[in-house]
Amino acid sequence: MTSRPAHRRDFDTVTRDQLMTVQQAGEYLGTGERFIRRLITERRIGYVKVGKYVRLERATLDAFVDAGRVHRQR
Repeated sequence: MTSRPAHRRDFDTVTRDQLMTVQQAGEYLGTGERFIRRLITERRIGYVKVGKYVRLERATLDAFVDAGRVHRQR
């Protein structure tokens, strides 16, 4: 039996309503934490403050990706 670190999750099993940490959001988008923090600082994505912690909704990240999608031309 292999043990997985507690901070890593299969994002297919994460529900849309669950909040993600900056690290989890970076893993989900395939980027680093620094990029996610820059998006937050520049107010390019919405976030949730839980006390002193910043959390992100998966739906917000999906909307950010969809907004940047470039469609092919024929």
